[in-house]
This record gives sequence, C-alpha cells and structure tokens, in this order.
Amino acid sequence: MNIQKLGVVGAGQMGNGITQVAAASGLQVIMVDVSQAALDKGMATIAGSCDRLIKKEKMTEAAKATLLGNIKTATETAALSDCDMVVEAATENVDLKLKIFADLDTKVKPGAILCTNTSSISITKIAAATKRPDKVAGMHFMNPVPLMALVEGIRGLQTSADTFKTVEMLAQKMGKTFIEGRDMPGFIVNRILMPMINEAFYALYEGIAEAKGIDEAMKLGTNQPMGPLTLADFIGLDTCLAIMNVLHDGLGDTKYRPCPLLVKYVEAGWLGRKTGRGVYTY
Repeated sequence: MNIQKLGVVGAGQMGNGITQVAAASGLQVIMVDVSQAALDKGMATIAGSCDRLIKKEKMTEAAKATLLGNIKTATETAALSDCDMVVEAATENVDLKLKIFADLDTKVKPGAILCTNTSSISITKIAAATKRPDKVAGMHFMNPVPLMALVEGIRGLQTSADTFKTVEMLAQKMGKTFIEGRDMPGFIVNRILMPMINEAFYALYEGIAEAKGIDEAMKLGTNQPMGPLTLADFIGLDTCLAIMNVLHDGLGDTKYRPCPLLVKYVEAGWLGRKTGRGVYTY
C-alpha cells in the first residue's frame, strides 16, 4: 500500500515528533488532538525543532516552510477520514487506546492501516477493538522522534503480512531503522530499559546513593549519555510507572514490581520535566 496521507492522534511530545518526521519525508499529515491549545503547542514545538536544525545547518528555511506546509491540524478524528494510515500517540493508558481505536475504526476509510505508538500495551488487544484487526500494528517511535533512529515494529496475532510490510516501508521512508519485536509486554526496549530505571529508583529508595550519584555512576560506569533517573524525568514518571504496571501485570513476575518511591512521586504529581518536578527540579 502506498502511503501518501498520514494521520497522527495526539499533539504531545511523541505525536508532534512523529508529525515532524512524517512531514519531512514528504507525507501530507493531519495531527489531531482534542485540545486546540495542545495543537498550537505541538506546532510551535515542530517549528522550534526546525529552527534548531537550521541553526546547525541541517535544514534550510525553504525545507522548513515545505515541512510546515505538509501539516494540517484538527480537533476531531473525522478529519482523518481519507488518511491511508493513522498513528495513535496518546497517553499510555489501555482503556484510552481501546476507545481511540474503536473510534478510528468508524472514522477512517476502510482499508486504511491503524498503528499505535504504544511502548508496552498488547497490539493484539488493541487490534481486537476494531473490525479491521488485520490492519492494526505497533509502530513504536523513540523519544525524541526527530533524533532517534529506531522504530520498533510489533505485529499483533491478527496483523497481516501486507500490513506489516507497509508499516516497515513507511518507517524506512521516514528515515528510521525498523526492528521487529514480539507482542509481549514492553516489547524490546522497554522490557530492558524500564526495569533498569525502576532499579535506579530502588537504589535511591534504599539510600544506596543520592540521585546525582546514581546518575553519574551509570554515565561514567556504563557510558550512557544520561543517567537513568534523569532519563525517567525526561520520559515522564507517570509513563514509566504505567509501563512497569504493564510488565508486572502482563508477566506476573515480582521483579517488575514498581518501586514504591516511583509510585509516590507520581501520586505527588512529580512527573518529571513536563511538570517542573520529578527526581530533579526544573
């Protein structure tokens, strides 16, 4: 299937990032969010990202104008009716995603592919919320989308070979490396990454070291570009907790039990950079 028009549901950091790379690859993109303010913020983020690339001489003003011209926004999913593919990038909440996919199934033209950017939730379960489960797949981009090369491709039990091949080809068109993972909780990256972040919270919880010490030790000792607690703040502690709950519930192993300190931070509303307070204050 030749994808020319892409819909993106969600204008947050993942949604606007996917929108940017899709528009940069020449696709016509419609970014949808229930909030006009979120759409405006998302478009401002895309423009700012382009400006940084221009400053680094990796983009021209003309290319920025073309990219922004490839994007339209809307507050209703009905605007996605003639899209060839839609990528959902809403909050990591299974009930919300099931609701969105049931809605998209009625709004987007028959034959169009529906993808989810979920980082941990069952693609098979999401696909079953639609009447086109063979045309549903996982397309998990990494954050920040414009800079990170990986897309995890996940096929549900019902995903057709043609659908999955189309998703792979689109990811490659967007300049990404496509790696297939099984439809298991956390897929590849978060199955490994989130328990590490959770263990860093346990190290902080148990007083093994201060937060900065934990992060510096992991940076200097394992050559990571940022420490796990800093990364957790960047991702969002609520997202980290949601993924740990998916791992714990889906795999049933106590090693995936969310750290009580992570739970407390989320209960306090200390979600990381996006709220100005997480492990660190911003």
